[in-house]
Amino acid sequence: MENKKPYYITTAIAYTSGKPHIGNVYEIVLADAIARFKRAEGYDVRFQTGTDEHGQKVEEKAKAAGKTPKQFVDDVAAVIKQQFDVMNTSYDYFIRTTDESHERQVQKIFKKFYDQGDIYKGYYEGLYCQEDEAFYTKSQLTEEGKCPVCGGEVVPMKEEAYFFKMSKYADQLMKYIDEHPHFIQPESRKNEMVNNFLKPGLQDLCVSRTSFKWGIPVEFDPKHVVYVWIDALSNYITGLGYDADGNHGPLYKKYWPADLHLIGKDIIRFHTIYWPIMLMALNEPLPKQVFGHPWLL
Repeated sequence: MENKKPYYITTAIAYTSGKPHIGNVYEIVLADAIARFKRAEGYDVRFQTGTDEHGQKVEEKAKAAGKTPKQFVDDVAAVIKQQFDVMNTSYDYFIRTTDESHERQVQKIFKKFYDQGDIYKGYYEGLYCQEDEAFYTKSQLTEEGKCPVCGGEVVPMKEEAYFFKMSKYADQLMKYIDEHPHFIQPESRKNEMVNNFLKPGLQDLCVSRTSFKWGIPVEFDPKHVVYVWIDALSNYITGLGYDADGNHGPLYKKYWPADLHLIGKDIIRFHTIYWPIMLMALNEPLPKQVFGHPWLL
C-alpha cells in the first residue's frame, strides 16, 4: 500500500479566561473543512486544536469565581471542547497547555534558550493592558491613551523579567520571508509584518512574568513563570512529541513542519515573527504557511 503524504494543520488555541465565543468555532470549522478536503485527497492528516490556559487574566477570573485556576480552566476547556464536538469537527488532538507533557517541554525549551544566550534577565517598564496581557509604548496607544487592541485601560508597570533577543534572528527571518513568498498569507498580512515590525527593527520580547503565579515556573528561577509567547506557541510542536533534548517522538518526525497554521488576523505577528524566531533558535524547520483569516463582524 502506498504511503500517504502527511499534512499537519493547526488552529490557534482558545484562551480560557472566559466563555468561548463564536470566533473559536468559526476558526475550527474553517480548519475542519481543509482537513476533510486533504483527507479526501489522500493525505494522512493531523489536525490539532486546544486551549491556552495560563496567565494573569485566568488567575483573576478564577479568584472571582471562587475556584482554583486549574478548576476554572478545566471547566472552560470542557465547554470549548464540547462546542467543537457539537460542530462535529474532526480534530485529531486537543492539547491543553496545562498538560504535564507540554509544561515539561516548555521548561526545557526556556532553559535551552537561556543556555544559548537567547534569553537574558532584565526589567520591563511600560504600559500594561491586563485584558490583552501585553505591554505597549506610549506611541502605540490610541489618541485617548487606551490599548490599541482592545481599547481598554493601560497602567504603568515595572517588573523583573526575562527577555528574548528578537533582533538576533531578525535578518534571518527577513531572508526566509523573501525566499518563501507564500509563508505569510494573505499578502496584505505579510506586508504589514515586514513594513510595520521587521523593517523598523524588533524589540526584545518579554518572556517571563513575576506579577502573577498561574503559569509554568521557570525551572531555574521559579519566582518567574513562562509568559504566553513561549508557553502557548510551543503547543504546535509539544503536541507532536517534540523534545528539547532531541529525543523527538514519531509524530513530530512525521508531521513537522506544519503545513498550515490557521489563525486570526489579530495574532498574525505572534505566529509570523515571534514563533518563527523561536523555531530558528531551536534549529527546527518553520511552518510552511501561516494564514491570518479575517474576523466575523
